[in-house]
Amino acid sequence: METRPPLPPFTPVTAVQKIRMAEDAWNTRDPERVVPVYTPGTLWRNRAEFLCGHEQVRAFLQRKWAVELEYRLIKAFWACTENRIAVRFAYEWHDAAGQWFRSYGNENWAFNEHGYMTHRHASINDLKLQESERKFFWPLGRRPDDHPGLSELGL
Repeated sequence: METRPPLPPFTPVTAVQKIRMAEDAWNTRDPERVVPVYTPGTLWRNRAEFLCGHEQVRAFLQRKWAVELEYRLIKAFWACTENRIAVRFAYEWHDAAGQWFRSYGNENWAFNEHGYMTHRHASINDLKLQESERKFFWPLGRRPDDHPGLSELGL
């Protein structure tokens, strides 16, 4: 099995690297780019939905990004130990009717020795926004390195 560095055991520095790699992949909104970072039998809890394996994760991501339009995500380091990383995040998106939302949450991740994610547990809440309340304005895709993170944005 190939490795996906950085590998456990994580330090705060390597955890931040892993988090940014995940953020970048998710900001592509491409399930084919996101799914391979998880083990074939990965276990997820996303809100109240429970998923197992690549096919369920792929289908979930396809549904998600068909509804969450103009999706832009920022992830931030919370804590790490050995093979686990805790992340906080926020993302902005709008629905088909043009209503904007900011979704806030926390994720707990576990990795195998090769650097693939085995577990993802996500708790997420949605807040309706006026378009004037948005904070994530970069062009769709990777967040620019000079764009503020969650703390700098007061989130």
